[in-house]
Amino acid sequence: MGINLKKGNTADVGISNAVVGLGWVAQESSSGFDFDLDASAFMVGDNHKIPDDLFFVFYNNQTSLDGSVKSSGDDRSGGSGDGDNESLTVQLKQVDPKIKEIIFVVSIYECMARKQDFGQVEEAYIRIVDQDTGREILRYQLEDDFSGMTLIEFGKLVRNGSSWKFEAMGNAYRKELDYLVDKYAG
Repeated sequence: MGINLKKGNTADVGISNAVVGLGWVAQESSSGFDFDLDASAFMVGDNHKIPDDLFFVFYNNQTSLDGSVKSSGDDRSGGSGDGDNESLTVQLKQVDPKIKEIIFVVSIYECMARKQDFGQVEEAYIRIVDQDTGREILRYQLEDDFSGMTLIEFGKLVRNGSSWKFEAMGNAYRKELDYLVDKYAG
C-alpha cells in the first residue's frame, strides 16, 4: 500500500512508468439514465495551457501528441468499485519538455441533460501505480461532499526538474467538460 494523500497534499512519484487509475461507484440514477463517467488528462505548459489540442487526452483522443499519455478507453458501465474504472498510462521520461503539469479530470457525460452529479457517486479515488511492478505508489480518496458538482480535477502530476510530484486537488465544478477544455485551451 502506498501513501494516502489528503486534498492539497503532494508526494514524489519516483517512478518512470506510471498507471494513473481512477475509480468510483455510481449509484442508481433517478433520471433513468446510466452513469457514464469519463477520465481525461490535460497536459499543460508554463502558461497553464495545452500547447496543442492533441495534448488533451480523452475518449476521442486516447494518446497524447508525444505518445507519453495513453487512455484505457471509455468505460460506460458507470463504475463498480472493483478496481480502477478507467486508467491512463504515463511514460514520464517521454513527456514533451514543454509540458509542466498533467491534470487528471473526471466528468459525467451529458450530466446536465441526465440530471446526474457527483453526489450520486461514492468511493471516488485517483491512484498512481508503478506500471513495471504493479505496486501502488499513492492514493487520494475524495472525501468532500460533491453534491451538485459534475466535473472534478482529481489531481495532477507536476514536473520538478527531472522528477515528478503528484498533488491531490479535488477541485469541483458544476460544469460540463467543455468548461475545462476552454480553461486549458492554448
